[in-house]
Amino acid sequence: MPRYRHAAATESLLRSAGILPVITVDSIEQARRLASALLDGGLTSLELTLRTPVALDAISALKVALPDIVIGAGTVLDAQQMQQAIDAGADFLVTPGTTPVLAAALAESPIPVVPGGATPSEFLALMALGFSACKLFPATAVGGLAMLKGLAGPMPQLLLCPTGGIGEANAAEFLAQPNVACIGGSWMVPKAWLEAGDFDRIRDASRDAAALLAQSRP
Repeated sequence: MPRYRHAAATESLLRSAGILPVITVDSIEQARRLASALLDGGLTSLELTLRTPVALDAISALKVALPDIVIGAGTVLDAQQMQQAIDAGADFLVTPGTTPVLAAALAESPIPVVPGGATPSEFLALMALGFSACKLFPATAVGGLAMLKGLAGPMPQLLLCPTGGIGEANAAEFLAQPNVACIGGSWMVPKAWLEAGDFDRIRDASRDAAALLAQSRP
């Protein structure tokens, strides 16, 4: 069984991000304006989900237009999507969950990977392959802060990026947990603002998120 070789790089990437906006885009222009607003607000990394036909092209376009932003391909479900995201130029990969087959493929990825899990057994299996930083998803649905605190005891070496149900009101509580390297969320990019093209509002919400991160991790 292959063993993942980029654990240190993954941990560093997540700690540097702190807050990872999870975005879904319908056009390359929307992706460009959205990523620019996030970057202007002070958020330097994002997870672009592979949920729309334009997602892979958007990743490629953003890597050219905004080389300063770190782009993860999210909602990676299988080895084919993994390779497509790598070919598109993604800086890292994120999965919502991780089957044994997908985990084996991810372990051989040439770029950092944040594999998703929701149970201690899933995380133990991922750690056995060399993954030391994982996504907890859907975070609040599987216990939220209580789950994070529960995992910290038997798995103190495991770093997590909880995503799902995290917003401005509870972000600081999640960031304060010692086993949290990063949190993921979409509160600074609500669908209504995107549909209205209100990128100034997204920039301002991103600035607030960046300030919250700075306060949580001085």
